[in-house]
Amino acid sequence: MSAAPTFAAQLDRLVQLGYPALAGLDEPGFRDLLAPLGKLVPEAESGPAPGRVPFVLVVTRQLVDPYATVPLLRLPGGRKPGVVDRNHAPGDLATYHPLPGLGVPELPGYLLLDVERGEEFCGVRPETALPVITGRGRSPLTIDEGIALVTHAPQLLEHNKCFMLSGSRRQDRRVPAMWISERAPKLGWCWDGNPHSWLGVASAAARVG
Repeated sequence: MSAAPTFAAQLDRLVQLGYPALAGLDEPGFRDLLAPLGKLVPEAESGPAPGRVPFVLVVTRQLVDPYATVPLLRLPGGRKPGVVDRNHAPGDLATYHPLPGLGVPELPGYLLLDVERGEEFCGVRPETALPVITGRGRSPLTIDEGIALVTHAPQLLEHNKCFMLSGSRRQDRRVPAMWISERAPKLGWCWDGNPHSWLGVASAAARVG
């Protein structure tokens, strides 16, 4: 797996980005809320592998609105803020919810374990990739989890190796996705039946909280 920040470094990163204020908390209160998750970080079980990280700290929309966190995203060494694609109408992100059966914790924060961006599914329809992922006992990522992944491991978002977030859906065939546009991260969407050569499907082994 790729080198990933420690839990302490990820928590520090969120503080540096201003998450406490966005959550309506002071810094000690924010840290106290999420610090217990540090005890759940698994021991490393394998060496580095491209496109994967052992865990990321996810802050959910219970605590912070994704419209506030996407602009905090940056590519490695980049300065341009992340953007929500204009094809998401105002308020659209609130209409996406985790697929039934994913077991997404209803918590302000949790850990996402053994995360991969899923470039093997580049050029594969999301609707075709999803049963393959779930058949392996893995879970597609949600919007909150995609934001967390790019926050803590921005190196995983690369040209031609971007990813769908098939774990968040609404009452249509739209699938949210993270890609690069004008040298910045972008949260957009694509159709469930359309393959894209530059979009895989990100997944994780488990969620703990």
